[in-house]
Amino acid sequence: MTSKNTFKYIFIAVVIVLASLALADALGYFNPKPYTAVSHGSHVHYVPNDRDPDVSIDKFPQEEPGPREKITPTGQIVPIDQ
Repeated sequence: MTSKNTFKYIFIAVVIVLASLALADALGYFNPKPYTAVSHGSHVHYVPNDRDPDVSIDKFPQEEPGPREKITPTGQIVPIDQ
């Protein structure tokens, strides 16, 4: 195997690893929060990971929940103990 072939295979392996990391990040694998910020034009909606698919993105809050709050699947911000 020549050095040109070795470089080609290393390059392909690096591209595959970087593409895999980008895909995992896009799918939210590295997101430690129970919600995701969804860009919606000039603003952001905070949507829980267990959102109700029948509820429109417009119904979710535009502000991040506080440290002792959570977002319900229908879009309300409530205390964590509820």
